[in-house]
Amino acid sequence: MSDFLYIVYSIVGTVTYNGELLFAFVPLLILIELPLLILVFTGVFRWALEQNSDDEEPCIYPTISFVITCYGEGDAIAQTIDTLVEQIYPANIEILAVVDGAAQNTDTYQAALNGVKRHFGHPMRTVKVIPKWQRGGRVSTLNAGLSEAKHDIVINVDGDTSFDNDMALNMAQQFSDPNVLASGGALRVRNWNSNFLTRMQSLEYMLSMQTGKTGMANWGVLNNISGAFGAFRQHVIRQVGGWDTHTAEDLDLTMRLKQYKGRYPNSRLAFTPHAVGHTDVPDTLKILLMQRLRWDGDLLFLFLRKHKDGFNPRLLGWGNFIFTLIYGVVQNVLLPLLMTLFSIYLFVTLPSQLVMGILACLYFIYLFFIVMTFIVYLGLVSERTKEDSRMAIWLPFYPFYALFMRCVTAFSMINEVTRRSHEESSMAPWWVLKRGKRF
Repeated sequence: MSDFLYIVYSIVGTVTYNGELLFAFVPLLILIELPLLILVFTGVFRWALEQNSDDEEPCIYPTISFVITCYGEGDAIAQTIDTLVEQIYPANIEILAVVDGAAQNTDTYQAALNGVKRHFGHPMRTVKVIPKWQRGGRVSTLNAGLSEAKHDIVINVDGDTSFDNDMALNMAQQFSDPNVLASGGALRVRNWNSNFLTRMQSLEYMLSMQTGKTGMANWGVLNNISGAFGAFRQHVIRQVGGWDTHTAEDLDLTMRLKQYKGRYPNSRLAFTPHAVGHTDVPDTLKILLMQRLRWDGDLLFLFLRKHKDGFNPRLLGWGNFIFTLIYGVVQNVLLPLLMTLFSIYLFVTLPSQLVMGILACLYFIYLFFIVMTFIVYLGLVSERTKEDSRMAIWLPFYPFYALFMRCVTAFSMINEVTRRSHEESSMAPWWVLKRGKRF
């Protein structure tokens, strides 16, 4: 114990003596992280006040078309179909299970056909299978479903995702506002208890996605509508051209919707925290790294290549332009690379004791931010407060996970610049990606 205290006192003393190095990080913290935290918190508080208001708008019940993207899920799509059929919703719902590469994915195709038989004759519910015999990838699967969709609202969902039975009702209430063009839905981690990685991702979904998107959407600067669970007015998504080739089709569509919104200032992109889906996240480091290399590399491709001409305030509006520039390009593309390089520089040029002291101080600052965000999430956003509160014991580990993910992001930026890694995505066959326009 005395040795541990000696090390702590030595680190604190070293950092205190070299305090100017720590303060090199503080302006960055104030200029980037703190404004985002304030924006998210105030947005969540505004959303919570609106939820508690007595004069809520009356809910309408638009008809809904669900497009399920199916590839290799097998029997897992049965749960997806069942939970959509079982929605407590007093209007027509059609469920379109689009099976990509149906000739090879016979198990998935058969599971979808079984879903049709299981729910045949169900009142106000129609289940239909759309086989795409040759694989064309995720984008072609979504567009095939869109071409068959007949109802007012189109909701795209992944074939391995299940849903709360009030999801459609909550999503429809969002669309009772005629200005809402599209809305993201909340995703929770179904396999959160598998191991350490799934617990960290569960916290990430709660803090960054559910809490962050709730706050950002309330201020009109939603960063993305998830490709695993997003709802759109059918006439709007057709007007902007549906989903487009290449990868990161969700972020690409969100960017085009923001440009559409720029022409109609009263319109907005929303997020519905209590429209809840449940999904499995990667439970091995290899699969997680492959997923994040694709996600993060696609950010650079979308912002700085494909949408570089449309990335201007005239199309996006000043609010979305500034927010996307700071928290899309600077924070998610440039900052991870700079932080990683600077951290390596510190370890090479400074005494290890001093570097550890600086990192320890930054750890406690970020831990404070994370705890505050978790408290806001539990108190105002979570619909399962008792279940989510058990994740509190894992909060001290989350800054390490977040730092590791920043390093992964930095590597993915280099990977995209040097190897154009978005062209190596598993979301579509290579011949589909190669035929797409090269940006």
